[in-house]
Amino acid sequence: MDEMLRRILTSRVYEAAIETPLEVAEGLSASLDNRILLKREDQQPVFSFKIRGAYNRIAHLSREERARGVLAASAGNHAQGVAFSARKLQIRARIVMPETTPQIKVDAVKHFGGEVVLHGASYSEAAEHAEQLVRQQGMVFIHPFDDPLVIAGQGTVADEILRQNPGELDAIFVPIGGGGLIAGIASYIKNLRPEVRIIGVEPTDSDAMARSLECGERVTLGTPGIFADGVAVKKVGSLTFELCRKYVDGIIRVSTDELCGAIKAVYQATRSIVEPAGALAMAGIQKHIRTCQCRGQTFIGVNSGANMNFERLRYVAERTLIGEQLEALFAVSIPEKPGSLKQFCHDLVGERNITEFNYRLSDRNRAQIFVGISIRSDEERRSFGSQLRKAGYENRDLTDDDLAKNHIRYMVGGRSTAVKNERIFRFWFPETPGALARFLDATRGSRNISLFHYRMQGGDYGRVLIGFEFPEGDDVDLQKRLDALGYRYREETDNPVYSLFL
Repeated sequence: MDEMLRRILTSRVYEAAIETPLEVAEGLSASLDNRILLKREDQQPVFSFKIRGAYNRIAHLSREERARGVLAASAGNHAQGVAFSARKLQIRARIVMPETTPQIKVDAVKHFGGEVVLHGASYSEAAEHAEQLVRQQGMVFIHPFDDPLVIAGQGTVADEILRQNPGELDAIFVPIGGGGLIAGIASYIKNLRPEVRIIGVEPTDSDAMARSLECGERVTLGTPGIFADGVAVKKVGSLTFELCRKYVDGIIRVSTDELCGAIKAVYQATRSIVEPAGALAMAGIQKHIRTCQCRGQTFIGVNSGANMNFERLRYVAERTLIGEQLEALFAVSIPEKPGSLKQFCHDLVGERNITEFNYRLSDRNRAQIFVGISIRSDEERRSFGSQLRKAGYENRDLTDDDLAKNHIRYMVGGRSTAVKNERIFRFWFPETPGALARFLDATRGSRNISLFHYRMQGGDYGRVLIGFEFPEGDDVDLQKRLDALGYRYREETDNPVYSLFL
């Protein structure tokens, strides 16, 4: 019998971990035209699969080793697994965590009785410090992934999968950080059902395993991305690398936007919110289906963890539409003259929803707008850019531009020396196609729109900030038009924030 298979079958994980459910994502399966199942490791006592490997390793310590205590380095989930396991076995635990670790994970480790030491900007830097502490203090180091007993503990996920889904199965999608989870799952599956494909999923900016397999040797990343902090490692394990090289069929890289879209997909399927690393498998499934256009297959994704900082949800929601390929962002130059904005909306945007619109008057000849457009596919995004060029509008596709998405969209405009006789209004637009065009029809005339900011927020009404230029004394006519339009509005010209920033 394969040695790793024997270790998995004799693992002691169920003294601390639970057998998690394997759930069919009915709505997602219907929309993707494939049978999608989710392995709910986010339901473990520490909300992550890491408890399996951590407990299995610690449970096998000798009496002398237990007396010395355990020490670990982790970005969060392994730390919680070690702290939880050590408390259950009444062993002292000290955890070195990167300074970038979400507070929710730090607090959880402390709650389970672990002593936290914050050091470094990544797991690798924390691990180096942990090795120094081991030499100084004599504690037993519990590696998060490159240990046979840890890998075996994670491999029990595969044992459950085959028992819970004994029928058709085409592929299992597994998140990869250091490689412990996929090494354990692949070792088990390939010994029992070698026809099932094992596909790893990594962020594009933290893809140490993919690069290592491509090079045929372990490579070290410079600075791994930390959005998916649970898989942010510079270098994979030597044992996990060999097992992945032997058993893993392929690796898919996904972007931050695709991860955000996957978090939403998991939420819609389960009503649970997974952390970015926990959504990697779902992002991989979605990308695989888009790429290969497969139908009628059975895919399983491992929801590996749910230790999400609540404050991060705003960022996730902001990037979800792009990740789902339902929104495109463009910078477009239009003539700075009355009616040009209306022409842009009527002739080019058409029946598409505008999801975001940022504009500030800066030049009397040309206006530069930052606009988001609802789309149904990547092909439609390219088609819209081509349509703009054919109509004579200079434009740049910003959908994949991180600088634009993270910063520029919120900085469009500022003070303008060209603006004269400006008044500022806040509007509540109904979130329906054509709402902006109806507004432009109602306010057409000599008044120039000098500022415009809008972002779809998922409610029934969109919040819109608009600035008008018009001759002094032209107040009554504008108010009549706005009242007739029927949109709720409030003038903010006297608001101190306007004078401070705009």
